[in-house]
Amino acid sequence: MKRMQGGATKRTFGLCLLMATLLVGPAVAKTDAVLDWNVIAINITSGQNPFVQARYAAIVQLAVFEAVNSITGDYRPYLGNIVAPHGASADAAAIQAAYRVLSTYFPASLTVLDAARANSLGLIPDGPAKSKGIATGDAAAYAMIALRANDGSSPPQFKIPAPPVPGEWQATPSCPIVNGTAVGVFFQWQNVKPFGIPSASEFLLNPPPALKSREYAKAYNEVMSVGSLNSTERPQDRADVVVFYAASSPTLIFNQAARQVAQQQWRSLSENARALALINMAINDGAIASFFNKYHYNFWRPETAIRAGDTDGNRKTDPDPNYLPFILTPCFPGYPSNHGSLSNAGAEVLRRLYGEAGHSITLSNPAVPDIVLQYGSFMQITDDISDARVYGGIHFRFDQTAGARLGRAVGRAVYKKNLRAMYGYDRDDD
Repeated sequence: MKRMQGGATKRTFGLCLLMATLLVGPAVAKTDAVLDWNVIAINITSGQNPFVQARYAAIVQLAVFEAVNSITGDYRPYLGNIVAPHGASADAAAIQAAYRVLSTYFPASLTVLDAARANSLGLIPDGPAKSKGIATGDAAAYAMIALRANDGSSPPQFKIPAPPVPGEWQATPSCPIVNGTAVGVFFQWQNVKPFGIPSASEFLLNPPPALKSREYAKAYNEVMSVGSLNSTERPQDRADVVVFYAASSPTLIFNQAARQVAQQQWRSLSENARALALINMAINDGAIASFFNKYHYNFWRPETAIRAGDTDGNRKTDPDPNYLPFILTPCFPGYPSNHGSLSNAGAEVLRRLYGEAGHSITLSNPAVPDIVLQYGSFMQITDDISDARVYGGIHFRFDQTAGARLGRAVGRAVYKKNLRAMYGYDRDDD
């Protein structure tokens, strides 16, 4: 296993928080079939947990990419076995690929999907180009579905906690009971087949800080101060980002950001197909690598650590046996942060595609309609996500910096090794 080295810089960016009333769902712009069906895909998958949603989104967007790219030939293919008939419509191919994947996995949404498909295809003149595009989209979708049929995402597996010792993860109140024991979830996710990296084991982080270290004590006292349920040290703007990002998956956040920036930069259908495929591959693979590290180190959560602060051997960590976090602690080990890993993986691809800053990004979620966040850079988003998990009381700061480091490495690897330009150079080849 190859250990990842490196440090992380402390967040320096803030956000501008606007309060607004939103429509229940985002409108679908009729300008780009790839972007339109990305909105639909994110909406249809929104009821899934973040890791399952990331997997579905990657399958959808890779099917769309493969369908479009088999017609345009701009990039190296992912599958390489889809041959589009001459003259096929790339728009029809994109629509049908997304539709076929989503209708296969979400048959309960078939009425909504059928209506969306009819509306989208209705904008394309009938004829051979349209028919050939539909056939190409179907071929790409079926091929991607077949490829991921036995990828390790199911059946579910669980982690039985070891006897309680300082630093060792223990079940928290959100954990399900299996055979009379509270267990950790998504134990199988570390073994899911990645989309764009060879193996999660190539992304082994350095271990978390020693319990007796100054770094551990500093992180311990920060989360105990700002992350407790009734903390008076948590400003309202930090409480707002906690609530927003607790309700908003990395897939929702970074697909929303990608669509806005792609439209602002007037990217083509082919460019958008490739970008959304890479972003969602990276987010998914960030989850796999994160779970690999989580269950490798099996490090305890603040909720457990602070209640047992008198057992860690550190004189600077006073216990609070009544500590409760601001938001519910997820049911798996803490190091590294999943939200940090997935988000930074997606953000790394975004900055390589579009540049780090100079953007106008508005993030919203109907689940939290009174919070709208505005950003000018991708780092501002990931910095707020880091704060959200610490001020939410469910992660130490070093969980976040490790997740950021892991996510950036995964995103960089996905970008550099997949869907490269067929001719010339990509925007960022470093």
